[in-house]
Amino acid sequence: MKRHDDSLLRSALLASLVVALGAFSAGCAKQDGNGATAANPAPADHAGHEVAQDAVHDAAHDTAGGAAIDQLALDAGHKWATDPPLRAGMAAIHGAFDADHAAIDAGTLGDAQYEALAGRIDGEVQDIIRNCKLPPAADANLHYIIADLSRGAQEMRGGDPARTRREGAVRVHRALDAYGRFFDDPAFGAATQLP
Repeated sequence: MKRHDDSLLRSALLASLVVALGAFSAGCAKQDGNGATAANPAPADHAGHEVAQDAVHDAAHDTAGGAAIDQLALDAGHKWATDPPLRAGMAAIHGAFDADHAAIDAGTLGDAQYEALAGRIDGEVQDIIRNCKLPPAADANLHYIIADLSRGAQEMRGGDPARTRREGAVRVHRALDAYGRFFDDPAFGAATQLP
């Protein structure tokens, strides 16, 4: 019976993802109030994105087969531009992760600590979404980072019965590493390797 319930839940979630992604994509493609067009792009404004749509967007990237960061690309061979809110948020996430990194690596981080770390990550992600304004192509690539940070935080809370909390931490770690490799943030140090 549990297997049947899981199948129904996944089917309902997938249907919801398809509907919400259509709404999310439409919101991302709109012109801003300054009349920016594809030929003259203005920074993307995350403030118009609904938090729930971002969560659905994040989950959809993960269900598409593996890590969302696998879809990242450089900007014609160069790192993507960043802005102060993005750099501050990513530095805070990196700092929070580093504080627990040794315990994660040693396998001694408790459930409550994983949940606290996930809460810090989610809070910073929401601040990034509200305040970060990047050109559209950079913003599109940032969504892959955000997707894996959010999905990793969900897994660290025990929200995915198919994955361990540590696997969620590894997903976050890889997203932090990818941010350092794909985004121009001079103050950001690449995360240390987890096995």
